Amino acid sequence: MRNILMVEDDSTIAFAVKYAVEQESFNLDIASDLNQAREIVSTKVYDLILLDVMLPDGNGYEFLKDLRKHDEDTPVIFLSACDEEVNIVMGLDIGADDYITKPFRIRELISRINAILRRKGKIQDNKKIIKFKNISIHTLEARVFKNDEEIILTSAEYKLLLILIQNKNVVLTRAQILEKLWDVTYDFVNDNTLSVYIKRLREKIEEDSSKPEYILTVRGVGYKWNGSDTNENTI
Repeated sequence: MRNILMVEDDSTIAFAVKYAVEQESFNLDIASDLNQAREIVSTKVYDLILLDVMLPDGNGYEFLKDLRKHDEDTPVIFLSACDEEVNIVMGLDIGADDYITKPFRIRELISRINAILRRKGKIQDNKKIIKFKNISIHTLEARVFKNDEEIILTSAEYKLLLILIQNKNVVLTRAQILEKLWDVTYDFVNDNTLSVYIKRLREKIEEDSSKPEYILTVRGVGYKWNGSDTNENTI
């Protein structure tokens, strides 16, 4: 059974999540503040951590910074009512794998947990590689390379990249992308999150993110992956 730690001071939210994820064969422990969370992670290994931002004895950002000093691998998903772009960017920049704004739907949360764990646990010997000019996507390993150097993407960024390249040269509306990205109705997802992921993905894969070659904005509609004049190969 996979173990999850949830750091959340709202007991109503915490126990609702605990009940739901344990129906999906997870075990979930709850810490109501950062001190308790630090004690727990020092004695037990977790497959994933759900982390609130505002907690009684501090904020989740500081907890994650401390965690990443000695643990770069355990996936962390922020669950927070702080839905401003700056908060989302900060959480991702300091090492979170995903950021979900409150209120959220349990189905959405479980989908994202499973997506992250699938990616982290994916070990494959065979390789399927999709190439666009200087970008290579090793789909069976969930790894991306630019100019033969690996790019580190969060699970959400990687999933967004796959959605775009699987629909190359097709204009996708923001609604379509959100629905595919979160596997839930997009009305329940903060629209700022998509803007953040598009921006961050461009910064990582484009030569000049201000003049993107791959992820093009179609004003008033959405985005498309520019697959023209590319060398796309599958191995």
